[in-house]
Amino acid sequence: MSSQPQDSSASGYPKSSLKRSPTSGRTLFGILMTALTFLCAAIAILPLFLVLFYVVIQGASQINAKVLMDLPPPPLVQGGGFGNAILGTLLMVGIGAIISIPFGILAAIYLSEFSSGKSAPWIRFTTNVLSGVPSIIVGVFAYGIVVLTFGTYSAWAGGFALSILMLPIVVRATEESLKLVPSEIRQASVGLGATNFQTVSRVVLPAALPAIVTGTTLAVARAAGETAPLLFTALFIQYWPNWDKKLMEPTASLSVLIYNFATVPFKNQQTLAWAASFILVLLVLFTSMLSRLATARKVY
Repeated sequence: MSSQPQDSSASGYPKSSLKRSPTSGRTLFGILMTALTFLCAAIAILPLFLVLFYVVIQGASQINAKVLMDLPPPPLVQGGGFGNAILGTLLMVGIGAIISIPFGILAAIYLSEFSSGKSAPWIRFTTNVLSGVPSIIVGVFAYGIVVLTFGTYSAWAGGFALSILMLPIVVRATEESLKLVPSEIRQASVGLGATNFQTVSRVVLPAALPAIVTGTTLAVARAAGETAPLLFTALFIQYWPNWDKKLMEPTASLSVLIYNFATVPFKNQQTLAWAASFILVLLVLFTSMLSRLATARKVY
């Protein structure tokens, strides 16, 4: 007997097809939802591009060597720059990074590798609460702890305030980075005779380093743009930081300069505020690019 393929139409059943009709309700609904998703994404991204476009138009044309190296001018005096504000921003962000990054990484290592089941949830909860505290409250706290104690506004007080804002970001980013390292790597290291400390320091941390760098650079980017804490701690000054006083005096910063000069009626200072805004955006962009380069190597 020879078997012949049967025609489905002859058997009374319609031929089946995997193709969906372009006019079916499900297809039209999918197209509508896809278009709506792209529209929402465009609406979310549009304010970013508008802000960047306006800052570039207003500030990029004002950038030159004198603006980056001179001191802020008095009202109605043309010229000048904000070199002291750039230096002050780098100093205070650097102080905040020196304080927050070591403590944040050590806290994350404790939470991920050594903590008990009872203490870890409470530490994570307090870290989440700290990340949600308004920056102005952090500024008031740093004012009461540092400024009132030493009797002066200073770069150290500003760096201390910024370190509090950076700390929860570093802790959370580092802990998540350590969790991405497979447990098999830890087990293999212990199986070869390494202690827990050696496993963490020589195996886990190097594997998670790219993601840790990403978290720290994002924390630095956030701290660089903060204004409220510096108003309470570093204030502002028209001069260069005084190294003889060991930075124990008011210190200029880009964010406070923008705040001060953008609200005055003097055209020359408003122009410097736009130029400082452009430099601050470039600083945040540079740190974001650095974080992207750091994550080019995946965590294994």
